[in-house]
This record gives sequence, C-alpha cells and structure tokens, in this order.
Amino acid sequence: MSSETLFRRITDYAHRADPYPLYAELREHGVARQEDGKYLVGTYNEITALLHDPRISSDVRNRTEPDPDLQPVEGLPPAFIGRDDPEHDRLRRLAMRPFGPPHSPGRIDTLLDDIARIAGQLADGLRDKERIDLVEDFAFPLPVTVICDLLGVPAEDIPQVHTWADTVVSGLDFAPGEDPGPRRRAAHEARMAMGLYLGGLAEKRRGRPTDDMLSALANDEGPDGRLTQEELMVTAVLLLIAGHETTVNLITNGMLTLLRNPEALERLRKEPELMPRAVEELLRYEPPVQFLPQRTPLADVEVGGVTIPKGVPLVLVLAAGNRDPLRFADPDRFDPARRDNVHFGFGSGVHSCFGAPLARLETQIALTTLINCLDGPRLLEDPPVYRNSPVLRGPRRLPIGQAGR
Repeated sequence: MSSETLFRRITDYAHRADPYPLYAELREHGVARQEDGKYLVGTYNEITALLHDPRISSDVRNRTEPDPDLQPVEGLPPAFIGRDDPEHDRLRRLAMRPFGPPHSPGRIDTLLDDIARIAGQLADGLRDKERIDLVEDFAFPLPVTVICDLLGVPAEDIPQVHTWADTVVSGLDFAPGEDPGPRRRAAHEARMAMGLYLGGLAEKRRGRPTDDMLSALANDEGPDGRLTQEELMVTAVLLLIAGHETTVNLITNGMLTLLRNPEALERLRKEPELMPRAVEELLRYEPPVQFLPQRTPLADVEVGGVTIPKGVPLVLVLAAGNRDPLRFADPDRFDPARRDNVHFGFGSGVHSCFGAPLARLETQIALTTLINCLDGPRLLEDPPVYRNSPVLRGPRRLPIGQAGR
C-alpha cells in the first residue's frame, strides 16, 4: 500500500488493537508525506531531534491551513502544551509551582500512602469477583480519585468530570469518512463546561486558600505573577485530563501486557524491586500516548533527506520511535529488566510531561497491588475492545477472570 495512506490506516479503528506493523512500515519510509499534506515521522533519532528543535512549534495557529480538529476553544486561550516559548515556559512554570520541585518538592512523595490506600481498597473489591473489568473496577477509579483529590474536586462531582473528560478525549478521535463536526462541537462544549466548573472551584478559594492545587493556582503569587482566570481554567482542565486519562491507559496496557507475558508477571511477583524498570519498559512498549498530532514547522526543515515545508501538519509517531530497532535491541519483545531505556513514553524536550513522576508512582503501585491480589488472573478477551482514540490508545474494557471462580 502507499505510504501516503499511512495516517488514514493508523487512525482506522480496524488497526487499534495492533498498530505496530503500520509503525514498522512508517519507519521504513523514514518520513512519509500523506495524501492530505501531513508529514509523519516514526524513527527514533529523527523524533528526538524534532522534539528538541526550536523551529518546531506546538501552536497549531502557526499552520498555513487551520486544522479545525485542533483549534482552541473559542473564548479560551490554548493550554500551555499548545503554546511555544516564552509563553509556554511561563505558563508551565506557574502550573508546576504547586505540583513539584523546586517550589513544592514534597507534593508527590506525600501522595504515596494515599495512592497505596486507594489501590488497596479497590483491590479488596476485586478479590471475590468472578469477572473483573480492570478499567472500570480499578484502572480508572485509582488515578481519577488521586488527581481529583490533588486538585480539590469533590468526590461527588467525579462522575460528571468523567463524562466531560470522555467527551473531550473523543475530540482526539480520527474516524475516516465521519463528519467530525458534531464530535468536535461536543468536545469544545465539554472543555468549556469543565473549565467553568474548575475555574469556579478555584475562584471560591481565592483569598481563602485550602490545601489543594486549584487553591494554589488561584492564590500563588510567584515571580511570574498569577494565572488569569482563563489561563487557570484551561490549565486546570489540562491537569485533570492529562492527570488520569494517560495513567488509565498505562495501567490497563500494563496489565494486558503482563497477562500476555505470564513469565514476566511471575518474575515481578518474585522480584518486586524490578517494578520501576518494568514500568519504564511498558512506557516504551505500549505507550499511552501514541503520537503527537499538533506539531508545525516554523521554517522549512530537512528530516532524513526530506524537506518538510513551513506551516504543514507534522505528526511525530512516538510509539513507532519506541520500537525502532536502530535504537532498541529486540524492540518488539517486552523485557521488564531492560536497561538503557530512554523512551518517548512521556515525550521529550521542553514539552515533556511534568506529571511523569505521579504517573510512574501510580502505575508502580497499581501493578504491584494487582499482581499480589489477583488469584491466577487470565484474559477473557484478547484482543479487548479498544477506545476509539488512536492518540490516547488503550482498552475501553479489560475483562479478567480469576482461578477457581
């Protein structure tokens, strides 16, 4: 098939369960121009260079032809992941102050006991179940509870937050032949509704600080000043969605991979000290973010002997780079003890995910808890039903049975 149809095939739901042969095809082409003018890059060294290249913009407003799928919500500025420096740097620093070092160095460490407690409570509910849906019964409620506690979202509002987040994430779906208008409008409306809700919570705490991140974002007066109300809204939406959606996929993809590799699961049960390295391997082998669809060259850029013109859509296929045999030995093998594992699971460069320490901690605790609590777990569907999104790729459900039940 033509390399010009690769993006259409990658985003086709028919390939959601196993896009990796398509990623291998992309690597063979190095840089693949698509029929609609996009350029795909899937090789490790080229992705690394582009992620660190100041000529590559994350602001889709720099595209020659606007992409309606990726436009900011009308009335709100883009979140910092959709901005370039210096604005990106300012907004990111403001968001990071209440989240981690150097301003709040103990924030993640103090969550360890809470994460372990929530994981333990969820695991207790799995012990006597004949059939478990790992997503609904464990992988979703753990990170969403943690991020809502961290931000200061009341527990009774979590179902509404879940509904909004699902609708926003559906805006990242790419369905060939579908009219994207209704899905796009619904995603924008949900993002605005969530922004107004979180902004309202923060506003109530302005001048009356509480011990949560929304309060800190509303009240903190650092060297960069304070977020405007609109900036706070889009930042809070980003933190809430990114703070659980990717971790749900990481936990679910992780357990799916371990159940497909029972020798690795058994090894981790016997050698729990390997879990941090195993999570890094999961981030390489089955990353929760498969590609970055919103990069744009600010000038003509040569990549692998191909000139990518200024202003065109540039898609960096991180999951393809993570399995590049020129960078990783035996890349299609899951190795929980793999060393020298500098992957793209959390991106790289100035836009690398600053929530990575929390996601790592949650996943290490989650998988350790599941390995120790489940009795002879086995997959009941393989492949499972996947979510629609090819960007945030993971099972929508993961039915698991237990021995003797």
